[in-house]
Amino acid sequence: MPGQSQYTATSHIPLIKSPSLRVPRPVEMPPDIHPLPDSVTPYFVYPFTLEPHIITLESSRRTTIAAHAARREAYLRQREDEKERRRRDALRKIAPGFEPSATPLVPTRTQSTVPTNSGSPEPTSPTDGQGKEHQHTRSVMDVLVDQLAAIDSASSIAK
Repeated sequence: MPGQSQYTATSHIPLIKSPSLRVPRPVEMPPDIHPLPDSVTPYFVYPFTLEPHIITLESSRRTTIAAHAARREAYLRQREDEKERRRRDALRKIAPGFEPSATPLVPTRTQSTVPTNSGSPEPTSPTDGQGKEHQHTRSVMDVLVDQLAAIDSASSIAK
């Protein structure tokens, strides 16, 4: 076995040649062909005649792309601003004066004067000895009753 090839079994099988296959004709070289030169570097001279044309095309292409990108960004920003404006308008219809980017509106208590039976106005928010207001809450109905009582007492004094 050591002297035998792995193809020894196939060496005795006859080879059938296809009639459609044939050996190609030998290539004939033309008589005027010249051999390659010793150095090909003279053939690799770059012609700079195309360079300005390519540069101007590329710069104009980049300018066009930048203009399209800027126009697209402006359009998208305009759409976002329009959406935000519509949202704010819808919120203002629900709550006039509402501005989402501003600080929240906080009601402030003012010093209102309610006339007493003696006729002199007296502040409704009591203060302690140090000038600080007490933080007690009164319902809207209590305030309304006090104001109606003040109007009633004012009208009874005027008679």
